Amino acid sequence: MDVTHQTDNEQTALWNGRAGRAWVESQALLDQMFKPFEDLLAEVARAGSWRRVLDVGCGTGGTTLAVARQLGAKGHCTGIDISEPMIAAARARARQEDTTASFIRADAQTHAFAPASFDMIISRLGVMFFDNPVLAFANLRRAASDDAGLRCLAWRSAAENPFMTTAERAAAPLLPNLPARQPGAPGQFAFADRHRVASILEDSGWAAIDIQTIDVECTLPENALTGYLTRLGPVGLILEDADERTRAQVIDTVRAAFDPYVHGDEVRYTAACWMVSARAPSASGAPKEAANV
Repeated sequence: MDVTHQTDNEQTALWNGRAGRAWVESQALLDQMFKPFEDLLAEVARAGSWRRVLDVGCGTGGTTLAVARQLGAKGHCTGIDISEPMIAAARARARQEDTTASFIRADAQTHAFAPASFDMIISRLGVMFFDNPVLAFANLRRAASDDAGLRCLAWRSAAENPFMTTAERAAAPLLPNLPARQPGAPGQFAFADRHRVASILEDSGWAAIDIQTIDVECTLPENALTGYLTRLGPVGLILEDADERTRAQVIDTVRAAFDPYVHGDEVRYTAACWMVSARAPSASGAPKEAANV
């Protein structure tokens, strides 16, 4: 589920190619696994008075649609993602639900949003892939109205998320071309350093920054584990081009490495994340008495 140390153009190509297709194919599984994150962000809409919400890195639209359901007729949720296949899947889901949610296929880092067009910006694990995060969050600040809220979920470090690196650690001796992670580079754990995240937000014009640790219990069916590890993440991408012998050997080795997380017919792990909150400062400098960020 991670694409590390890629340039912006490489990220675009990958998420519009193999990685994007894999996420679409795994939509139901990923939505189930990340349902706790979806619920956390939907609560923002339920508890607040927001009317115009932007979901950054929306993928196949699960969180966008969940927030749209909470807003109902009183508001609108827009999802943005760089991946054409994922946005196409999100739009198809929106048509099936007959929802008011809408989707933009674009790079949130540079997209020309209408100024001050959103009063809440959210993201479920989608803001760690920017090539230039200060530029990206400055662009989102321009899209935010005065006193708009920001609420993002992002992974903490790889060391705190061993489940997410189990496949590559187990497969590394068998796949010499497996790319090594580079700290701070665009990818799953780019926001591991809390101080770096705060600095990015400060430099891009956000205020009232609050970064809290959260540990979220996630699950997936045991019978979906092999598909998960062979389709997603750096190991899944390399296995697409592996010969049958190597593929079989890697699958056996990696699947065994996940045994500590298997409990009967369920796989369980703890996702170590940040809950990042901030606010767009108003022209007057005084916050409105509205909903909490």
